Amino acid sequence: MVKCLHQGFRIMAKHGEHPELPDHLENLLDADVHTIFLKADCPPRVKRGTIGQLELVEIGTADEWDNLRIESLQEELGSIVEMNQHRSDCFLEIDRKGCRVLQLGDLRITCASPPFSDAREITLVRPVAKLSLSDYDLDSKIIERLSDHHRGVFICGRPGSGKTTLAQAIAEYLDEDIGAMVKTMEAPRDLQLADRITQYATLEGDLEKTAEIIFLVRPDFVIFDEVRRARDFEIFADVRLAGVGLLGVTHANSALEAIQRLIGKVELGLVSQVLDTVLHVEAGKIQQVLELRMTVKPPSGMQEELARPVIEVVEFPSGNVTHEMFAFGSELAVVPVTEKNQQRPVQQLAQKQLVHTIRQWAGVNVRVRFTSDASATVYAPKNMISTLVGRGGDNVRALQDQLGGLRLSIESLDEMPNSGNVSEDAIWDDDQDRRAYQSKAYERHGRSKKSRKDRRR
Repeated sequence: MVKCLHQGFRIMAKHGEHPELPDHLENLLDADVHTIFLKADCPPRVKRGTIGQLELVEIGTADEWDNLRIESLQEELGSIVEMNQHRSDCFLEIDRKGCRVLQLGDLRITCASPPFSDAREITLVRPVAKLSLSDYDLDSKIIERLSDHHRGVFICGRPGSGKTTLAQAIAEYLDEDIGAMVKTMEAPRDLQLADRITQYATLEGDLEKTAEIIFLVRPDFVIFDEVRRARDFEIFADVRLAGVGLLGVTHANSALEAIQRLIGKVELGLVSQVLDTVLHVEAGKIQQVLELRMTVKPPSGMQEELARPVIEVVEFPSGNVTHEMFAFGSELAVVPVTEKNQQRPVQQLAQKQLVHTIRQWAGVNVRVRFTSDASATVYAPKNMISTLVGRGGDNVRALQDQLGGLRLSIESLDEMPNSGNVSEDAIWDDDQDRRAYQSKAYERHGRSKKSRKDRRR
């Protein structure tokens, strides 16, 4: 059994370097091959090409890759790790029942077997390319921004888009050109970095414990590879709020989606302190850079009296505001800002929340019409107007407060312009809400009958 589990100081291999592999595996590792997929009784497949242009190709036949051969190859790979224990870039990263992850130079090899997988398989992955920051032809303002150690940065993109390659380039730029002390947090470790950049894995299987060590060694900048789970985003926030410069790599289809993944894990007022820059990568190129700015103002389309903390999502370096994030009632709104009809997204949001709140509370559907940026009229059945207004206007004031001060007036559906023959009965647009309310009404009805029986007794 391989016993080299995180013993001593581990240094990752340089790009393209690894111990000699068995011939039948080395023969599959052509210069343009990024990943090898071997599964018992299946033809081998490889993913080849360049960043953003990878293709999956089937090579060979299933006959030569039966279960016994895959099992034998898994054992051979384990033996190679044992024979290269003197190398700091060869070690057993993960060893669990049915799964082993090996690091052999620049190769990360995952060996799976039953009961974890339905059949034995081997997946070998190596970096597609090794680039420097100068290869990206970046605007000088972006490079200057990345050089600031006191920032929270996300690199996002689809799998295979070149996120990790860019993270490596930034890490080595900070180390070599800026003179920053750089560390990494990885699970598992697969970044290909300079020897003096220390790479930390999970400590006792917990990245939170790794973060505690990060605080003690006081780096200028930390690379957090593969921010995926909710707890990862929380750890990202904790490290950043401790004052450490932080770059996280996460999967997302757009820069805005990456920002939204952080929302809910961090209080609104802290979002821009945790994350201020997002780089979206596609096909190995930076397609978009977004900056987050905290300000206090009315959201676009609202009047001054509705001012509140707003996070502006700004295109960098143009300075164009694309979205605004702010608390709206009980929700955190992410609203697009455009030159055309800026009011509409905010009003739609307010209308949706107002209709839903009244529907849940009173069991009726209402219509909402905005009369200005900060006021709206709610049209309801006549018999529900007094309920919505409440004693001394208490209910309508509570609704106004929930919507951030939006002024409301309550009128009958009959008075709604162009209402046609609108029934005073509630018109349900959401069957789920209707069934939920009917269920609650039934429960209340049942309790009321029971209580009357009890009183008669």
